[in-house]
Amino acid sequence: MDAGGNNFDSGQSQQEQELATKMLQIQSKRFYLDVKQNRRGRFIKVAEIGADGRRSQIFLAMSTAAEFRDYLSSFSDFYSSLGPPNPDTVPDDGKLKSEMMLKDNRRYYLDLKENSRGRFLRVSQTITRGGPRSQVALPAQGMIEFRDALTDLLDDFGTDDGGFKGDLPEGRHLRVDNKNFYFDIGQNNRGIYMKVSEVKSNFRTAITVPEKCWTRFRDILADYCDKIGRTHAHDAMQAGPGAGPGPGPRAGSAQPPTNIVSTAAGAASAGAPRPRSPPLLPLQDTFTGSAPGRI
Repeated sequence: MDAGGNNFDSGQSQQEQELATKMLQIQSKRFYLDVKQNRRGRFIKVAEIGADGRRSQIFLAMSTAAEFRDYLSSFSDFYSSLGPPNPDTVPDDGKLKSEMMLKDNRRYYLDLKENSRGRFLRVSQTITRGGPRSQVALPAQGMIEFRDALTDLLDDFGTDDGGFKGDLPEGRHLRVDNKNFYFDIGQNNRGIYMKVSEVKSNFRTAITVPEKCWTRFRDILADYCDKIGRTHAHDAMQAGPGAGPGPGPRAGSAQPPTNIVSTAAGAASAGAPRPRSPPLLPLQDTFTGSAPGRI
């Protein structure tokens, strides 16, 4: 499963242990319910295989599977109360009943729908802030059979998810110019992670950082901050104490030092006798360009 919590990869089998599996044949579809366990806890993978061999799957934490089981009962009761299909009474979107489940950064949408092929329960799993969507479609006639199989697995393995038990920190937001950065902490069957999303008006991208490498990630970022900070400090020292915003003397022009006049004026105002000064010389040797006029 990737850090976003939406995709289990069969290539991770060496890290996951399959505890139990059930197979259901409902009309032309096969459904596999697999209880799996890794170092972070237990979960159920629900896979749908259509008559054409197409495969789709969703993943449920054990506690979410228990909630789904309860919804299956209510959906089945509602389905039983419906009369025969009538195209004239079907809503435009085909939805007859809808519910939603929320688990960490995942949302599950349960929609009992009707189309020309019949009635079915569509279960969609999404990740917050633009993650991919995965879904399975269960024929309405098979909801009770599916619920009973799920109940058997939950009776055997319980509804405890395992993993981190504390409250995850709330998300943070940072705006820089025309960009928005979102920092979201989530958890899946492989552990805790941070998702950093960059969002602009017509652009979105994100990275996920597993909790086990946060300290190293922070150290690398702090090292860059320190190096850039020392570079700025060195540049400021080289520029001198008088450096600051605003234009300086233009190259190619000669400007006399103003402290000669101010010092002499200060001495005169204090009543001290003016010292004899050597005659002023042209400043071509000091400044590039023509010499200034007489002071």
